[in-house]
Amino acid sequence: MPNLINVNYKQTGQSKSTNDLGMREMQEKAFAGKTAQYLLIKAPPASGKSRALMFIALDKLKNQGIKKVIVAVPEKSIGASFGTTELKKFGFFEDWSPNPKYNLCTPGKEKSKVTAFLEFLESNEQILVCTHATFRFAFDGLDPKRLDDTLVAIDEFHHVSAEGDNILGQVLKSIMANSTAHVVAMTGSYFRGDSIPVLMPEDEAKFTKVTYTYYQQLNGYDYLKSLGIGYHFYTGRYFKKHPDKEMSALAEILDESQKTIIHIPSVNSAESSKEKYEEVNHIIDVLGVLDYQDEETGVLYIKSHKTGKTLKVADLVNDNPKSRDKISGYLREINSPDDIDIIIALGMAKEGFDWPYCQHALTIGYRGSLTEIIQIIGRATRDSSNKTHAQFTNLIAQPDAQDEEVKLSVNNMLKAITASLLMEQVLAPNFKFKLKKDEDDDSDEDDRTIKIKGFKLPTSQRAKDIIETDLNDLKAKILQDPQMLKAMPGNVEPEVINTVLIPKIIREVYPDLSEEDVEAVRQHVVVDSVIKNSTIEEQGSKKFIRMAGSFVNIDDIHIDLIDKVNPFQKAFEILSKSVTTQVLKLIDEHIQSTKIEMTEQEAILLWPKIKEWVKKNNGEQPSIQAFDHKEKRMAEALVFLRELKRKKALENG
Repeated sequence: MPNLINVNYKQTGQSKSTNDLGMREMQEKAFAGKTAQYLLIKAPPASGKSRALMFIALDKLKNQGIKKVIVAVPEKSIGASFGTTELKKFGFFEDWSPNPKYNLCTPGKEKSKVTAFLEFLESNEQILVCTHATFRFAFDGLDPKRLDDTLVAIDEFHHVSAEGDNILGQVLKSIMANSTAHVVAMTGSYFRGDSIPVLMPEDEAKFTKVTYTYYQQLNGYDYLKSLGIGYHFYTGRYFKKHPDKEMSALAEILDESQKTIIHIPSVNSAESSKEKYEEVNHIIDVLGVLDYQDEETGVLYIKSHKTGKTLKVADLVNDNPKSRDKISGYLREINSPDDIDIIIALGMAKEGFDWPYCQHALTIGYRGSLTEIIQIIGRATRDSSNKTHAQFTNLIAQPDAQDEEVKLSVNNMLKAITASLLMEQVLAPNFKFKLKKDEDDDSDEDDRTIKIKGFKLPTSQRAKDIIETDLNDLKAKILQDPQMLKAMPGNVEPEVINTVLIPKIIREVYPDLSEEDVEAVRQHVVVDSVIKNSTIEEQGSKKFIRMAGSFVNIDDIHIDLIDKVNPFQKAFEILSKSVTTQVLKLIDEHIQSTKIEMTEQEAILLWPKIKEWVKKNNGEQPSIQAFDHKEKRMAEALVFLRELKRKKALENG
């Protein structure tokens, strides 16, 4: 199956080159915000967030009156990223040298780690590294004032939530409200993958934000020049040969010459066999025959069915502590592509896991969380001399009309599609949009600036910040909205999506925005999405943009024109060529069975289209039994408007 998305990059080397202090591009950008009390760093996997934190923390210790640094990571394996690191030899004034005694990301009971945490607060040591869990437990009953003049750094910040029962979120809120502590929050994906915000607006507003995009990161690599994102559908079990196929779906797409991380389905998902160890055995059977397992490292040596080559495989699904520690320790020390060929994982090898040689992230089963998908893709997007292309493939069960879980399967397929839509937005270069005035002189504008007639600019700093740093996060929330999922595949007019559904979601996400700024943010979301899904071509001295199948002179773009384009249609069009008509019918039937409610705003918006439709069809009105979604929607709008007219007549009667 072809990729839904394929993005090419220029290999400028810029994101990997360092300045006089030894900082890469993202780290230099983050360091510029070093004096902020609350700093939020939003940057993709592999951009160097760990080292950026070291630079900032050391400056706070030496120059800003901070006395201690606490680094909290989501799981023990990520703690290795904050081990002793030489910085002076590259130009910085100090090395990062935490005392190993206060690296609490080691095997052992939480009780002893909490004791060590409290000892650290009373000691002369300056740096402690622990897990989120240890940090939460240690804070229980601790006076927040004990963290005065302390820097608290939270890695993978999207684990925080404004929800009342999220303990990490409560801890952070208490620290900010009741101590002089500084906070550095770091994440590759600020949205959580659910409808709950990471921070409440009033708390988020306190943070200085540093944003470094996926495009900046990948475009500035030395070796990697393309990234593909695709989906492969299967029936039955992914590891079993289907009667109509020569081999299993897994065998079809698993290229053993590519360094691959395989994430098996969550045991709670429909795709899982519920026997995770058996699934690992099945994958090994697909690869070849187990020769032996190295007792010292835990590496499995498997003789390939296809080539006879011996493959080195790491099993991270086995949760026996001794086995897990052996193979995890081995993976931390690898320094060559030849050291491992395939990693099989369940919950591990996602956030913060560093295997630069990985070429293919193969994920089995739907991932409803867009954050999780971002993190998994990040495992394959490290720059390394052994690859020019990185690939993410999602192997997912095809909806089956005979299956009792068909509703769940369709919902999951829609979530998978929204993930590809978002990733297309995340991976593309950013544009700047401005209001086009009649007297404008475009001679001084660069090729990343587009001027639009009728375009609205934000008035408040809050709206400007959202547009500057939060557009992708906002798009994630829009794409996860149940009503939007049902609307996107062409079931609702683009104008309704753009001018009714999107502003409704923006108001829910940012209730503090004025209507004027809601409209400015809405226009930026829609314009950014439409432009990124379009192609721009030059003909002579003029530029044209292809939107919704036709070319428009870029000088003639008006917001009204853009509002007539479905900003999220592209992936559905590609997908419709990749799945059977039966599957598309199942998706359609499910969407129709959970039809979208009509609003007065939408009905009024559709009225001119209804009149136009009636005129074209010789006075015949649209039918509510029509197979065409748009005709049916217009008929529903007519019914709605008649009922509205009847109610108003009664009120005025």
